[in-house]
Amino acid sequence: MARDNFWEDVEEAQEVLKRRAQLQAPTDRWQKLLGQVEEAVSLLDLAEEANDVEVLQEIQVETSKLALEIEHFELESLLCGEMDMANALLSIHPGAGGTESQDWAHMLLRMYMRWAETHGYTYEVLDFQPGEEAGIKSTTLKVVGRYAFGYLKAENGVHRLVRISPFDAARRRHTSFAAVLVTPEVDETIKVEIDPARLRVDTYRSSGAGGQHVNVTDSAIRLTYQVDDTTKIVVQCQNERSQHKNRASALSVLRSRLYALAQQRQREKMVELQGEKKDIAWGNQIRSYTLAPYQLVKDHRTGIEMGNVDAVFEGALDAFIQGYLVAYRAAL
Repeated sequence: MARDNFWEDVEEAQEVLKRRAQLQAPTDRWQKLLGQVEEAVSLLDLAEEANDVEVLQEIQVETSKLALEIEHFELESLLCGEMDMANALLSIHPGAGGTESQDWAHMLLRMYMRWAETHGYTYEVLDFQPGEEAGIKSTTLKVVGRYAFGYLKAENGVHRLVRISPFDAARRRHTSFAAVLVTPEVDETIKVEIDPARLRVDTYRSSGAGGQHVNVTDSAIRLTYQVDDTTKIVVQCQNERSQHKNRASALSVLRSRLYALAQQRQREKMVELQGEKKDIAWGNQIRSYTLAPYQLVKDHRTGIEMGNVDAVFEGALDAFIQGYLVAYRAAL
């Protein structure tokens, strides 16, 4: 930045400034937290000398808040990936099982919406394909905010539900599966090549949540991209009334999927070179949600369990996310 010709390449200079701000933010926050701790200690000493019970109670409340901020800061320190600060694109696809799995996919969508709301993130449903009777066939949720991808990458994989089916007149127990795929939203500074010759664009009419207005024109977009002879990526977007806006959103999702695929293949190649064999996360059952005959949510990667299933479905995922991030960081 001190170079005389620093601003000759404006794009590069802006990227350097952006990166500097990202690196500086944790340091500034840590200094602020240190200042708050020192201030709390000084106030505590004064309150104890004056034997002021009311002030001591106020300090107790403030230190509880400060402890929570420090805990969040420690958790963010685990987010060291290149794209961890990015927005997240979260897609949910039900497994085999028809209405049962489609309803389970819808439950997961609501769970992630509640998680986003309780953490101050905003979200937008980019695509929503409703099931015939209940639930969803597929959906894509965009979660916007600092470290959205860093946290939600912990949710990548297959989620399993065991419950007494509300759709079975005999009240039998059913097992349902849904796959969650989380990718970072890739901004314009990261180059992802899209070959027009491999891209097919289809239009259709919007329907269901996110397209509640049910357009009389074909504004919804479906992109099909043939990556190679064996791999194809399909992206749909119907949230906007404008076909142009839906196309832009769909292209953004496609770029993110292609980026994630490239990263995954690079990791697989490294594993192969190292002579190891590991399962791809997409195929793993990462967590089970059991509602009958007992209630328990268990993460199979970390062993973390929670008996308050209702709280989990209301977005209380922090224990599972933190456990995954700690294990992920330790494995690096």
